[in-house]
Amino acid sequence: MWNERYAGDDYLFGTEPADFLPRVAEWLTPDATVLAIADGEGRNSVWLAAEGLRVTAFDSAPNAIAKARKLAAERGVEVAFHLSDLDGWDWSRKFDVVAGIFIQFVGPADRAALFERIDAALRPGGLLLLHGYAPRQVGYATGGPPDPANMYTLDLLRGAFAGYEVLRAEDFDAEVDEGRGHSGRSALIDFVARKPG
Repeated sequence: MWNERYAGDDYLFGTEPADFLPRVAEWLTPDATVLAIADGEGRNSVWLAAEGLRVTAFDSAPNAIAKARKLAAERGVEVAFHLSDLDGWDWSRKFDVVAGIFIQFVGPADRAALFERIDAALRPGGLLLLHGYAPRQVGYATGGPPDPANMYTLDLLRGAFAGYEVLRAEDFDAEVDEGRGHSGRSALIDFVARKPG
């Protein structure tokens, strides 16, 4: 399904990063290693690379990876792109930062396992960046899956990453203009936390 959604020349979610990343840039350190999970067409990984981070990104859709490589070339940055799904990725690799931005195709049954994998991929003292939709997003119908159970709450994320130092935890509404995939009033969650050292 995702490979079909990413077909064609246009970028489903645009070529600029999610607004979340500039909001949390104060916690990003140049030359840090970053893993961008299910990165799609590269808008977020390319922005991170342009900020001076060493970025590895994966996605399961060949069309997305091809467009991500094109975007990186156009912006003059290097990103290590990999074709992989969540089960195929080597979660034993360690990173300074793990970014999961709108990865809510993962439902409640598999979410705990994904969060455990994210924790495993973060070095001690590493930075977790999670951004997605709150349950009321389903009523706005401006992006994301149709099931509110796939969405985040701050309590859910705090519980999943108990012991982490929470640096930013916000639940808010905002106008989003991210290509034809995300457009209009949206219910958003920002979660930034540091893994214990």
